[in-house]
Amino acid sequence: MYIPVIGIETHVQLKTETKIFCGCANRYGNAPNTLVCPVCLGLPGTLPVLNEYAVELAVKTASALGCTISNKSVFARKNYFYPDLPKGYQISQYDEPMAKDGWLRLSGHRTEKKIRISRIHLEEDAGKMLHPEGNIEISESRIDLNRCGVPLVEIVTEPDIGSPQEAYEYLSRLRQILLYIGVSDCSMEEGSLRCDANISMKIKGSDLMGQRTELKNLNSFKFVKKALEFEINRQSELLSNGEKVIPETLAWDETLSGIVKLRSKETSEDYRYFPEPDLIQLTLKDQDIKRIRSELPELPDQKRERFISDYGIPENNAAALTSTIELAEYFEEAASHCTDNKKLSDWILSEILNILRENRVSIKEFRISPEKTAGLVELIGSGRISGRIAKDLFREMVRSGNSAEKILSDSGLELISDPVDLEKIIEDVLGSSPEEVLSYKNGNVKIIGFLIGKAMKETNGKADPVLLNKIMKEKLDNCT
Repeated sequence: MYIPVIGIETHVQLKTETKIFCGCANRYGNAPNTLVCPVCLGLPGTLPVLNEYAVELAVKTASALGCTISNKSVFARKNYFYPDLPKGYQISQYDEPMAKDGWLRLSGHRTEKKIRISRIHLEEDAGKMLHPEGNIEISESRIDLNRCGVPLVEIVTEPDIGSPQEAYEYLSRLRQILLYIGVSDCSMEEGSLRCDANISMKIKGSDLMGQRTELKNLNSFKFVKKALEFEINRQSELLSNGEKVIPETLAWDETLSGIVKLRSKETSEDYRYFPEPDLIQLTLKDQDIKRIRSELPELPDQKRERFISDYGIPENNAAALTSTIELAEYFEEAASHCTDNKKLSDWILSEILNILRENRVSIKEFRISPEKTAGLVELIGSGRISGRIAKDLFREMVRSGNSAEKILSDSGLELISDPVDLEKIIEDVLGSSPEEVLSYKNGNVKIIGFLIGKAMKETNGKADPVLLNKIMKEKLDNCT
């Protein structure tokens, strides 16, 4: 039986103002070839100057992933010829990277599996090829060099990933951490998070891995999963038929729902690495590494554990609330105005997330403040409104932006909780339901639900349900 062995290389564009080796703006969406200069175009006589803030963001990334950060690392030239690489080489790091030996834990994984991070290094991005769409008669492609020189960190795993689902979980967790620490916007649509996957097959129980192929430039987590599933099946079928897997570089074609061959698989020797002669060794002092580490925010796992211990909410709720830093901050602000954190967390994860999905907005764009959400939850807890009325109030809050308290006072939706008023309503209901009362007296205790429903209808749902149930049972038990 063959099992897959997967390693992933992730390229993350760093959120800097300027590029890694020049002063050109690091910005997405400009007209093609307008954010370039002699340095990022590789014109003769130009010299690169390293962006200090890009180094800080790379150190922050490595720290968040538990890496050992080198005091000394070296930039190298990675030589290859492609139309979107005007210099004919990419400035990267090779045998002396900035960081090594980190790890990332798969969230909620039943075996608490850790994916080892082999290395993290800094490099510059290449340009972008713009291919014609929908017209096979057009043979030309165009090149946008705006992206040349954009700072990247490349995060390389060990071959620890055992399935397409684990690959999906790893990338989701990695993206979550990168967003928490603010080093990248991680927009796959804009190309600021891209990944390549290396995959081979081995016989279960054996340490001998087969020939590997590489799936390049997978620009969505969904495509990563689909491409890996396809490649696993393809390699398994080849090996089962006694055929060999050829080491190749492949691409996923969503239109074909299959893979296409790009070229034979390169090795490090093909790139003819040598130290970059125009850059000195990158030196990081221990005190600088310590300072950057100290500036790391609370990471998702730490925040989840704190939510469980400090707010007393279930683990599933804590995991969902910490899925993004914006949602976590919304909950914490609301919790500072609320006495029932469990009910608050349930409300945010059900009603608020439903509204966000319906309106296709993020929690940052949500018009109801955390304090107003807490006020609504407090009204439910005080017994002044029922859960059903709360939902109506909430919809009106979203529409008008007003607080629940104001809407409640203006609309007269507050629960009827005066025992005298409820007793009169119950007596009227029982008086008009002699058959149901007799049925209850004969042992059919479930009929009380029908009678409570009638009383609720009489009050348009505004009766305090706990008090209504209590008085109804007392009246029925005392009926003669």
